[in-house]
Amino acid sequence: MGYDTTRRGFLASATATAAALVVGFTPRGTLAATGEGNLTPFVKITPDGRMIAILKHFEMGQGTTTGLTALIAEELNADLDLVEFEFAPSDNSRYANTLMGAQGTGGSTAIANSYLQYRKAGAAAREMLVAAAATEWGVDAATLTLENGVISGGGNSAPIADFVAAAAGLAVPEEPALKDPADFRVIGQAGLKRRDTGGKIDGSALFGMDIQLPGQIVAAVLRPPRLGARLDSFDAAAAAQVPGFIDAKARPEGAGVIVYARNTWAAFQARDAIAANWDFSAAESRSSAQIREELLARVNAAPDYNATPGSDAAAVAEAIAGAAQVVEAEFYFPNLAHAPMEPLNCTIEPVEGGVVVHDGCQFPAIAHPTIAAILQLDPAQVQINTIYAGGSFGRRANPAADYHVEAAQAFALSDRSAPVKLVWSREDDIRGGYYRPAFAHKVRVGLDAAGAIVGWEHRIAGQSIFKGTAFEAFVVKDGVDHSSVEGVADTPYAIPGMHVGLSDAAPSVTVLWWRSVGHTHTAYVMESMMDMAARAAGRDPVEFRLAHLSGDSADHARMAGVLRLAAERAGWDQPAPEGRSRGVAVHKSFGSYVAEVVEISGDAESGVRVEKVTCAVDCGLAITPDVVRAQVEGGVGYGMGAVMRNQITLESGEVVQTNFWDYEPLRIQDIGAIEVHIVPSAEAPSGIGEPGTPPAGPALANAIAARGPRVTMLPMSENGVSFA
Repeated sequence: MGYDTTRRGFLASATATAAALVVGFTPRGTLAATGEGNLTPFVKITPDGRMIAILKHFEMGQGTTTGLTALIAEELNADLDLVEFEFAPSDNSRYANTLMGAQGTGGSTAIANSYLQYRKAGAAAREMLVAAAATEWGVDAATLTLENGVISGGGNSAPIADFVAAAAGLAVPEEPALKDPADFRVIGQAGLKRRDTGGKIDGSALFGMDIQLPGQIVAAVLRPPRLGARLDSFDAAAAAQVPGFIDAKARPEGAGVIVYARNTWAAFQARDAIAANWDFSAAESRSSAQIREELLARVNAAPDYNATPGSDAAAVAEAIAGAAQVVEAEFYFPNLAHAPMEPLNCTIEPVEGGVVVHDGCQFPAIAHPTIAAILQLDPAQVQINTIYAGGSFGRRANPAADYHVEAAQAFALSDRSAPVKLVWSREDDIRGGYYRPAFAHKVRVGLDAAGAIVGWEHRIAGQSIFKGTAFEAFVVKDGVDHSSVEGVADTPYAIPGMHVGLSDAAPSVTVLWWRSVGHTHTAYVMESMMDMAARAAGRDPVEFRLAHLSGDSADHARMAGVLRLAAERAGWDQPAPEGRSRGVAVHKSFGSYVAEVVEISGDAESGVRVEKVTCAVDCGLAITPDVVRAQVEGGVGYGMGAVMRNQITLESGEVVQTNFWDYEPLRIQDIGAIEVHIVPSAEAPSGIGEPGTPPAGPALANAIAARGPRVTMLPMSENGVSFA
C-alpha cells in the first residue's frame, strides 16, 4: 500500500495510464473506465496484473480496508489477499458518501453506501478482462472463467496482465452481471484475515503520529482552561529556556497560544512554561452538579418541542392517569469523552504549488476546504494524504474541523517553509475536546390491569449536537434535533399512546457525536423502562418485549429475531446459575438490530463482575463476519465501560479529568466473555460499527436490577455499584 497518494497525482496515474484498466463511475452514477472523462476510479488493474481496490473510506479500526476490498475481490473472483488497496484522494465531488452526500466516514455507513458501487465496478472490470481474452482467443466469452488473476477456458489460460491494455479499450458494460450470492467465495466467509493486521503488528502501518518529515517542526496548543474563555496576554520567557523551543504565537480570536518546537517533548514542556492571562467574562462557570440539576429540572417541566408529531400529550397523560399502575423514573447521562487511543494530530507539509496534509482524515469534505480557506489557497492546491487513524469513535469527524483549524493556523503562522506537525497530548484530548452531550430523561409508563402498555410519556433534555452546524438543515426538523431523540421517538416497539418531548439545554461544553450518537442514552432509557414495565406487569422481560414486537413489519420480525436468538443462546429459558443474574436489551440503530444478554455475578455492594455477554446481530448480509464480530465485541466493551465508570465533570467550568487514570477505559478483565451470533440474511448490508454499543449498558443495568438496585444515574460506579 502506498502512502504518497495525492489527488491530482492519483487521478493522473489512475486514469491517464493507457495500459491500466481503471473502472469507476461518472458524477452521474454511470459506470465508466479508463480514458472516459471525469472518471471516479474504484478498481484499478495495473499493466502487470495487480488488482487494486480504491477505498473512499478511511480506516480507524473498523475494518474498511478489509470490507471494501472484499467487495472488489468477490467480483474479480479473487482471494482477498490477492487484491491490494489504496485510499482515495480527498475529492468531495468524486468520492461522496452516497448516504451523506459528502466525502466522509461515519454513521456506520461505509459498507452500506459502497456495497453496490464497489461490486459493480469489480464486475465491470471482470467482464472487460474476460471479453478482451475472448477476442484474443476467438472464443465465446461465456466459455471463459476468471479466477485469482488468471483467465481460462477453451484450452487457453493466461494471466490478466496479458489483457489489461485491450480491456482498457473496451466499452464499459452498463449493467455488469453481479455474482450470484450462492457463488460467493469471499463475501460472508469466516476466517478471512484483516488486510490491515500485518502492518499494525509489524509496525509498517503508518499513523499520523508516525509522520516524520525532513525539517519538520512540532506545534502544541495552549488552550483556554474553560469554554468561552479568551486569551488576554501571555509571556513565553520561561518557555524560551526549554531546549528545542522555537517560538510561540497567539491564535486568532484569543483561542490560545501555539508553541513551536523541534520535537514533541520540547513543545509540551515549552507550552507548560507559558504564563497566560485569560478573560473569563464569557466563560462557563457552572459545575457538573449544577448542570445536572438544570437538566433534571427541564424534564420536570413542559418540553420545548414535540418529537412525535401527531401525538397528543394531553391524551397520553389522561391514559396514564387512568392506568392500573404507573412506572416512572428519571435518568441522567454525563458528558463523555471519545478518548481514542491515538490522540489527535495532523501534519501540513509545504510542496510546490500548495500543501499536503497528512491525516487520518474522517471527513475530507470538511477538512479540505477548511484548511484551504485558512491558508488562503485554492482547494486544488491542498492535497490530503489519508493514513490510518488510531480510533475515533466520532472525534475525528467534527463539523468545526477543530484540529484541522489548529493545524492550519499553526502552519499559517509559521514561515511556511517547513512541515508543521500539530500534536495533542492525552490530557489535551480528555480536557480540551468535544464531548457526548449530557442528557436527562423522565419517563412515565402506564399499564392496564393485564399488564399492557396504555401510555408512554417521555421527556428528554440535553444539548443539541447539530444546531448551529452545517448539518442543522438536514437533521433538525421543527426544532427537534433528531440525534437527541433517535431510538425513542422512532422506536420499533408497538407502543400505544406515546409522546416524546424535547428541551434544549444551555451549552456547557462543546459537543459532538459519540459512538452511536443519541442511541447511547435513548437505548439505555427505553430498555430500562421496558424491563421495569415487564417486572411491574409480572411478565418475563423477553416475552414482554416480544409482545410489543408482534406485528408483521420487517422491523418487528428482525428485532424479535435477534431477541429470540440472543435469549436462546444465553439459556434465558433456564434459571441463571447460583449467585448470578441476567439482563436483556434489544435495540435498532443505523439500520441494524442487536440484542444482548448480560450475565453477571456478585452484587452492587460487594462487586459486580460481567461474566458473559451473548449478542445476536442482524446487520443484513455480513460481508466479513469476523469483522462484524469484532465490531460488536468492541462496541459492547466501549458502551459497557462508559456506563460502568466514565464521565467528564466540570468544577467551576473546568474539566476535572485528565488522562486514562481518571477516565478509565474498559479493561480486558472487566468482561469474562463475549459471544456474537450473526443472523443469516440476504438483506443489503447495514451499519455495524456502532449498533453493538447501545444495548450493552441497559442489558448490564437490567442484570444488576434483577437482584439489586435499578441504576438510572450514570456512571454506575458513582451511583451505588462497585465492580469486581
